[in-house]
Amino acid sequence: MGIVAGLDSAPDFTRIVVCDADSGTVLKQGYAPHPVDHPQGTGRPSDVDPQNWLYSLGEAAGGGLLEGVQAIGVSAQANALVPLDSQGNTVRPAMVGADKRTQVAAADLIDALGGRAAWAQAVGSVPQAAHPVTKLRWLARTEPENAARTAVLLQAHDWLVWQLLGRPVRRTTDRGGASGTGYWAAATGNYRADLVELALGHPTMLPEVIGPAEAAGATPEGLLISAGTGETMAAAFGLGIGLGDAVVSLGASGSVMAVHPEALYDPDGMITALADATGMHLPVVTTLNAVRTLRGTAELLGLPDLESLSDLAMKSTPGSHGLVLLPYLEGERTPNLPHTAGTLSGLRRESMKPEHLARAAFEGMLCGLADALDVMRGRGVEVRRVFLLGQAAELPAVQAAAPSLFGAQVVVPQPADYAAIGAARQAAWALGASRGTLDPRTPPVWQGAAAQVLEPGEDLAVGQAVRQQFVSVREQTHPGAFRM
Repeated sequence: MGIVAGLDSAPDFTRIVVCDADSGTVLKQGYAPHPVDHPQGTGRPSDVDPQNWLYSLGEAAGGGLLEGVQAIGVSAQANALVPLDSQGNTVRPAMVGADKRTQVAAADLIDALGGRAAWAQAVGSVPQAAHPVTKLRWLARTEPENAARTAVLLQAHDWLVWQLLGRPVRRTTDRGGASGTGYWAAATGNYRADLVELALGHPTMLPEVIGPAEAAGATPEGLLISAGTGETMAAAFGLGIGLGDAVVSLGASGSVMAVHPEALYDPDGMITALADATGMHLPVVTTLNAVRTLRGTAELLGLPDLESLSDLAMKSTPGSHGLVLLPYLEGERTPNLPHTAGTLSGLRRESMKPEHLARAAFEGMLCGLADALDVMRGRGVEVRRVFLLGQAAELPAVQAAAPSLFGAQVVVPQPADYAAIGAARQAAWALGASRGTLDPRTPPVWQGAAAQVLEPGEDLAVGQAVRQQFVSVREQTHPGAFRM
């Protein structure tokens, strides 16, 4: 059918993959870091000049990388707010990431609408520091002149698509990106303009939400640009996950997402109801403590890296000789215990050995993520297979414990930029739909990523006993904090 490209504008770099549109085979790749300077001398990494994204894109696409490409898909970092004035100029630098400046604004918005349950019912998520709606509230309170000038709201992938198309009058986004704003409801497919006004103080123009296989437009040279989406949705699309699949991502914090046919309403706000890049839904549950638990334990034991911690943990046995670590080192979001601390339970003379503490750190981290998986299952999400992402997924101690603690087959994909691949797959879908060779309701089938598959096997009963011990300690320490 042709050649397509997917670009992933991550927080620190741009990566481009050029793929065969029929099979998904990666033909060429490009990479460039983002400039590290902060705009207007702010010195704040949470303020970024969007032109830096274009500069990095141009560098990554150098050397004729895009020669012969017929369509481009765009993936970009989530939660980046790009406020524009009525002429299409940026009002201020883009606000990106989990900006700690906006934490008070998040609490303010929650109270203004009547609590967490009210927000969860309205848009499927509760305001957090990272959400664009929260950043709007901060802008109105802290930079009222900039807030007053704000006439159009875009996110990172919306802005890049708009720039690639030559800044047309029509501005678009996709369901996935819109669902992360805090003012678009995945359950209804509609904006809540009243929430924009609640946060910013006045109404604004919002980008048109187009379908997964629709094109945002074409360049004067005829290069088709697809809808684009956020990094999370693009990565899920690139991995090829479907119903029955969940993805557990091991970063400093952790996240669990799964494909589901409908939006989920969670009155406690533990589930964020996102939309995916295919027309389905992508509920997400986040934990605050994942790999930071392992790093903290390695430092405590005087170990140089996580590989050494894993080697030490493998000298212990499942259950860590009775040690249980509740890994709530930075407070926790799942369960909602923002001001708590971690707990080490089960200390006895025979368990006070470094290898048992190392094993307890891995089991505690994975049990915390299993709690997040159970939040999904408790809301009717089927989980038969778990994709495990992140560098820590390669550690033997993680792979030894994860299948039995999760109670499911675990797939560890070969490392790749799945967000860029997902963006390219979206471009192939839009290209095929525009030519009538692909059904706009059914995405193209691409070859799956090479992966290691781990089964719970005979260890399932042992793992579930370890998990139950974790749950018992959690309930004794924080009774009633975890409701499903």
